[in-house]
Amino acid sequence: MPLVRWNPWHEIDTLQRQFNRLLDDNVVPASWQDSQSFSRMPAVEIEETPEAIHLKLEVPGMEAKDLDVQVTEDSVSISGERKSEAKTEEKGITRSEFHYGKFQRVIPLPAPIQNTKVEAEYKDGVLRLTLPKSEESKNKVVKVNLD
Repeated sequence: MPLVRWNPWHEIDTLQRQFNRLLDDNVVPASWQDSQSFSRMPAVEIEETPEAIHLKLEVPGMEAKDLDVQVTEDSVSISGERKSEAKTEEKGITRSEFHYGKFQRVIPLPAPIQNTKVEAEYKDGVLRLTLPKSEESKNKVVKVNLD
């Protein structure tokens, strides 16, 4: 019987892959009560400049009228619903990997903003928000005392 060297890192790698698969957006139902409905949280990208916070949200296949965007001084709340298309087929089976259903995402902002001056653009499935920073946060300088 040959000796096989045991590699603990291989076991950890296998466990990590299994855990990632468990938490994958395609596997975990959005709502545990309704396991027939799978939803995916839209991907977000945030860029902070001295003047503003730029937020991009990926929502392909949706129209602007299907999105609800609410902005406070310190967060952005985006919700919407991608409705499934009604399909009837006499023969065969239809398989779809599209994600339908409602989603809501609240994104905390790194600095206070002027929520009355937000600019929005929706094009090609990407929502772009320009959130101008409040004057207090732009000019905020903190003096550090050195002992």
